[in-house]
Amino acid sequence: MSVAADASGTARLLNWRIETDRADGRIAVIMEVHDDHTNRHGNMHGGLIATVLDTAMGATASFLKGDGGRIPFSTISMTVNFIAPMPLGIITATGRIMGGGYKTVFVEGEAHDQNNTLIAQATGTFKRAPIP
Repeated sequence: MSVAADASGTARLLNWRIETDRADGRIAVIMEVHDDHTNRHGNMHGGLIATVLDTAMGATASFLKGDGGRIPFSTISMTVNFIAPMPLGIITATGRIMGGGYKTVFVEGEAHDQNNTLIAQATGTFKRAPIP
């Protein structure tokens, strides 16, 4: 996978990509899980799963409520439920707007492995960044 030159430091470090033009209308963060991303059990570290979900949900808020991604949203709170271990392979996290208004948006997220196994679910509250 290749990351855009203007990607964030975290995106460059973890080498994920964000898809905004999916057929299902969802924003997705897609990442290849390598040995460097694993815990002592050989599965993707839960903190990294949470990071991918946070990015997918924040990007969903930004692209769907923030002028096509031009206005960032920051995480106010987030809860993650881990369902299954994420082995080496491809993780895809997506977000879906559940409600909110102009400044605050409620988003749910799901992360699946390459076999479409549900890895984790999350909910989050995101706040629109002030316009400079």
